[in-house]
Amino acid sequence: MPDFIYDKKIYYNPVEFAMDRIGGTWKMPLLWRLRDKTLRYSELKKDLPHITHKMLSSVLRSLEKEGFINRKVYPVVPPKVEYSITERGQKAIPIIVTIRQYGAELMKEFGVEVEEKP
Repeated sequence: MPDFIYDKKIYYNPVEFAMDRIGGTWKMPLLWRLRDKTLRYSELKKDLPHITHKMLSSVLRSLEKEGFINRKVYPVVPPKVEYSITERGQKAIPIIVTIRQYGAELMKEFGVEVEEKP
């Protein structure tokens, strides 16, 4: 596969491209939490206490821009915003499952006690 440019960045292979879309510290954990339910911003923040508000907003915007999640704003006061996963986002879930399983196995191999969360 030849090199290609997307959004002013050169990619050398499909893995690099995919990881730019769903990789990093927070994208997969957010997709994982949205895999079977719609959540509000505050619910996501509560479930990921180590993420800053700035980072959460940035990652949610990125996932929405790339078509992995939907953002629905309700015209009420105070503002109500809900996030849900799209079909594109759902396609990433089996990959996340595999990475989670591999990560748990690897942690065990390195002597780290693994507590599986749903």
